[in-house]
Amino acid sequence: MSSHDHSHKASFGSLALGALGVVFGDIGTSPLYTLKECLHAAGKHEATEADLFGVLSLISWALTLVVSIKYLAFVMRADNKGEGGVFALLALVPDELRTARPGRIAAVALFAVMGAALLYGDGIITPAISVLGAVEGLAVADTRLAGAVVPVTCLILIGLFSIQSHGTGAVGKLFGPVMIVWFGTLAALGIYHVSHNPEILGALSPHHAVGYFVRHGWSGLHILASVVLAVTGGEALYDDMGHFGIKPIRAVWTCFVMPSLLLAYFGQAAHALRNPESMANPFFSMVPAGWATYALVVLSSMAAIIASQALISGAFSLTRNAMLLGFFPRVEVKHTAHHTEGQIYIPHINYFLAAGCLALVLWFKESTRLASAYGIAVTGAMLITSIMFFLVARKTWGWSRLKAGGLLALFLMVDLPFLGANVGKFLDGGYVPVLIGAVALFVMLIWNRGRTLMAQRYRMRFPTRESARERVDARLAARVPGTAVFMASNADSLPPVLVHHVERSRALQETVVLLTIRIAGQPIVADENRYSVEHLEDGFHRVIVRFGFMEDPLVVPLLEKAVAEYKVPFPQGEVTYYLGRENFIATSRGQMGAMMESIFAFLQKNSLAADRYFGLPHRQIVEIGTQMEL
Repeated sequence: MSSHDHSHKASFGSLALGALGVVFGDIGTSPLYTLKECLHAAGKHEATEADLFGVLSLISWALTLVVSIKYLAFVMRADNKGEGGVFALLALVPDELRTARPGRIAAVALFAVMGAALLYGDGIITPAISVLGAVEGLAVADTRLAGAVVPVTCLILIGLFSIQSHGTGAVGKLFGPVMIVWFGTLAALGIYHVSHNPEILGALSPHHAVGYFVRHGWSGLHILASVVLAVTGGEALYDDMGHFGIKPIRAVWTCFVMPSLLLAYFGQAAHALRNPESMANPFFSMVPAGWATYALVVLSSMAAIIASQALISGAFSLTRNAMLLGFFPRVEVKHTAHHTEGQIYIPHINYFLAAGCLALVLWFKESTRLASAYGIAVTGAMLITSIMFFLVARKTWGWSRLKAGGLLALFLMVDLPFLGANVGKFLDGGYVPVLIGAVALFVMLIWNRGRTLMAQRYRMRFPTRESARERVDARLAARVPGTAVFMASNADSLPPVLVHHVERSRALQETVVLLTIRIAGQPIVADENRYSVEHLEDGFHRVIVRFGFMEDPLVVPLLEKAVAEYKVPFPQGEVTYYLGRENFIATSRGQMGAMMESIFAFLQKNSLAADRYFGLPHRQIVEIGTQMEL
């Protein structure tokens, strides 16, 4: 069912520690506020014992159904070469479902892009609210420090995003020990309070959850908008799978994280049964006032800061998959670990997230004003993941309608009520991640359609390599001394820049190298597989060079070695590299319209140039611009 092709060669313990520090930070800080918000949502600070049991049962079964069963047991089986996330699901869907006529996007692909866009929105708001909520503990300790909350929050966010270039593995090892202490503290406090009131364990029975809705009727569904806070961050387990692998994530959740979370929730509830006044803030009430409270504030603040990392790492993985599937412009991707392909750092996305988080902190200033924005993006993404997984199970894996449909029905029984309960929070702050997601969706759709239409225009002009060669020969008046290298994304066709060059200059060098670069799914390519050279007619030579994902794709040294071995004329310092640069004419006659073409042209202009990406000598480059309407 899955294709775990990532090479996770680090020790299991190292990967588990990294996963603990990166993947589980968001969901691990949920006990700080989830039970408190649930009790407030129930409409009372002194909830009845039946309501307390009902809320606790809902939290317990939400963790079980959403995280343990949905994601870890099923959804994480669907990976694309070890990568998780909604784009991994899209890549697994059969081609006939995710392709449409040129210039259009299939419904399934659109659905996946919507899910990705929602996660971008959540990826910005989660670090902002987590760090802001943590630093607000300063005001709790000393009201005179209230004015320092926003500046300190901004400084911490800047520091957090500044260390991302060291890689998620290094960040995880830094954060991992802190999270061990955090989850250990949750478990210890939970065990202490549950031991004094063990009858609270009866809330594990689902009949208490059912009883809550029986007592409160339809109005009781609003409680789900608060219960979902317990599973916020569950999607990150799937999104960050490529960073650490499925086995460490499953093991850490099952053996350490979930037991600690359940003990924390049950401990809070057990303490609240004996001390109803603690329901106003059940988490910090688990320790006596004094030095223990200050210590817990410091530890919880550190954990809340770490919670931001799961969404940041997930955004990196999401962007990389979007690039591979043609939904995002080419940006610089830095691999930060030799032992794991999925550990990456994307500077542009890091800057985008940092700017967005700082803007939210400066605008809202209080975590309570951002709290209502949590649920919509997460529950929307969860719903889309469920439907995409059904398509993979049914169409790719060949599951029966009963098996795949039954599982989908189980997922929707949880996802739809959660989403419905959170829609009501839209005007209270839920519009923030939705607005951010809408912008991300807009960019991805424009880029995908523009690139598709551009490729279509080239295919219309040169449907085959033979027809392109005939056009070149018809316009070619002279062959001049020298060697020209033309970048060819497709090894079986002539690059459009070559055709355009001959059409305008009527000349071509005596030696022509058609260069195709391929990135392999392994850290380093063996020397015997580095390159291949094929001698074509009339001084044409096709060269294919290969790089591993951990290697810098510096083309010139490898190209010089290849042509020397196969005796292709290649005078160093005199070779000319030809690159194409498309300039788009924004008119109403194009299929995208003037405004959309202008936006696409902007994205194309600001995507990473090939000469920088492949390390070509800038003094030997000739860029040929072509004007095009889409």
